Amino acid sequence: MRELVLDTETTGLDPGNGHRVVEIAAIELFNHLPTGRFYHTYINPERDMPEAAEAIHGLSASFLERHPLFAAVAQEFLDFIAADPLVIHNAEFDLGFINAELKRINLPKLTSPVVDTLTMARRRFPGQSASLDALCRRFAIDLGKREKHGAHIDGELLAAVYLELIGGRQPGFDLANVKVAGAGLNAAARDVRPARPHTASPDELAAHAAFLAKIKQPIWQN
Repeated sequence: MRELVLDTETTGLDPGNGHRVVEIAAIELFNHLPTGRFYHTYINPERDMPEAAEAIHGLSASFLERHPLFAAVAQEFLDFIAADPLVIHNAEFDLGFINAELKRINLPKLTSPVVDTLTMARRRFPGQSASLDALCRRFAIDLGKREKHGAHIDGELLAAVYLELIGGRQPGFDLANVKVAGAGLNAAARDVRPARPHTASPDELAAHAAFLAKIKQPIWQN
């Protein structure tokens, strides 16, 4: 089963107020585990970067103006995610921004099935913090390599959180190393053992008959 862990960074909180997407990442999962394939891009939002937003993700307007517009990367992004399920933390936020960007260039909104890990976490841990950081700490997922928020690094962290939310990986059972087509499976030759006999021997039949003869008024004769 193919899924995509999706995350974005933006200039603010509300696309209805003119805020834009500045970074998109989609991490490919197969049977809930990362395959190593991903889509990632920075995007020129064609506007300034508020200080509050830059403090979160560290992306400045001068850095982003050297990157493509959303219109230039939209089809590549859509081709990568295809129609497969999306795994998103607080899906309403990210989908709202992506669909607003798609609407700007006259493309239909996303209709992929969505798994919202925020909803999953709130159901599993009611009354407790369900932020990505809090979940990483709960599941002992290392946050050390992340200095600021970023769509790619947060997507990788969310993939690990998602695995824990759905039950975790059994020790020593690493599906990530199994080839999708089964090419990694080793069909080594083994010694063939003879089939075990399934017919009772004459001695066993005689012993069974003697045992039945000792039973008074068996229920199968009533």
